[in-house]
Amino acid sequence: MVAVTLALVGFFGFVIMRVTTPQMTTLFTDLSVEDSSSIIKELERQAIPYEMRNDGAILMVPKDKVTRLRMKLAEGGLPKGGGVGYEIFDKSDALGSTSFVQNINHLRALEGELARTIRAIDRIQAARVHLVLPERPLFSRETPEPSASIVLRVRGALEPQQVRAIRHLVASAVNGLKPQRVSIVDEAGQLLADGAAGDPASGGATSDERRINFEKRMRSEVESIVSSVVGNGRARVQLSADFDYNKVTQTSDKFDPEGRVLRSSQTREESSTTADNRDGQVTVNNELPGNQRQDNGTGATKDQSKKSEETNNYEISRTTKTEVTEAGRVNRISVAVLVDGIYSKNEKGETVYQARDKEQLDRIAALVRSAIGFDQKRGDQVEVVNLRFAEGPSAQPINEPSGFLGMLQFTKDDVMNLIELVVMSLLGLVVVFMVVRPLVKRILSPDANPANNSPAPVPALADASQTPAAPGQNLVPGSNATAQMIDVAQVQGQVHAQSVHRVGELAERNPTETVSIIRQWLAEPA
Repeated sequence: MVAVTLALVGFFGFVIMRVTTPQMTTLFTDLSVEDSSSIIKELERQAIPYEMRNDGAILMVPKDKVTRLRMKLAEGGLPKGGGVGYEIFDKSDALGSTSFVQNINHLRALEGELARTIRAIDRIQAARVHLVLPERPLFSRETPEPSASIVLRVRGALEPQQVRAIRHLVASAVNGLKPQRVSIVDEAGQLLADGAAGDPASGGATSDERRINFEKRMRSEVESIVSSVVGNGRARVQLSADFDYNKVTQTSDKFDPEGRVLRSSQTREESSTTADNRDGQVTVNNELPGNQRQDNGTGATKDQSKKSEETNNYEISRTTKTEVTEAGRVNRISVAVLVDGIYSKNEKGETVYQARDKEQLDRIAALVRSAIGFDQKRGDQVEVVNLRFAEGPSAQPINEPSGFLGMLQFTKDDVMNLIELVVMSLLGLVVVFMVVRPLVKRILSPDANPANNSPAPVPALADASQTPAAPGQNLVPGSNATAQMIDVAQVQGQVHAQSVHRVGELAERNPTETVSIIRQWLAEPA
């Protein structure tokens, strides 16, 4: 009886404690040892129950206190993220530290703050930053450039835009650091950014990254517009783009013959007279200036000449044009679109496949051409083909209930708690009906009938000494004689015990009369 009672008390105590225990949920994950120790100390100070998992990296607290605890811990700067920031200068002794120590602390604080900022980006679980800030040597004309190395632990994969964002974020926070000098590696040792000086015009992205991003964006746009026509999951799009990464600079001069402008004009006139000496005589008088030749009737004549010269200079209009074609020009785009047919139900309820007509495929092709900016001169190609998919039609979306039915939806935690409560209740009922009920029935069954067959009170002590006859006629007749005899013996024993008990009570209440009766018994002959 004692063992069964203790077992029942322990079982029901366990059930009550299990049911009344508050539901635990995650407070923080991926905690460092320092942050976990600080948070546990704060929880113990506030007397809040908690659970540790994964060697303290995960802390569980009651679900109804998660929000308040997070705000309270954030007020105290917890969790810190496993690194030190500018709070390293809060409790430091500035008077007893050297400049070298101050520089090291400043570097540690800067690395810690950058790591915390990087961890705020989605998909990044942990980050570690190493900065190299070289000092300029004395009497040196060149200043060494700073550099940075970052190790990331990510969930899934980072987009190229996120990698470039991290590089520019770190470069903007460090004086003199260029984004090309930042190297990024993930936890698997994969190089996300090599830190090599790239083309500034390309934004730090390689040619393959630019092509992949362009194809991905165009594929998403085409698939979105086609899926809106044929249905979600009923179209497959493949897009290939050919890029020209050659940078071309072209300069051309164009002259306009109609656009003339007079710049300068010059006019020159000359006149001369020549005398013809037919006799051919040469005398001093003829050669003297101003001498008049005497015409002796020989027929001498004079020649006169006049010359005019004009020079005009014109400015002709000229246009100089310089064209620079940046790298990454699209040479050609090829698109292949595969669409599924139409599925319908026949009279028997069976799914019937029906191919799409040519008119609908032409319309889809026209939409695809408009989406990609189709250029026939460039050699773009668009092919739209209708074929039946191997997996068949996709499942239709399930409409979620709204209104009162939407309020009855349970989360996974609610379902688990309900199941646990039902199981505990069933176990409790099983224990009550299978253990407690038979035990109580067994305890109370012997006193059921003798209670009605109790002997009459004894009027005198002499009468009480006699053993009354067992009222066997009041017992319930049984088919088994042995069982009936055992029941009669039990009743007689109980009646005899009650008689002895009452005799003792009378002797205690009347000691004088008891002594007289005993003396009288002793005086009587045997």
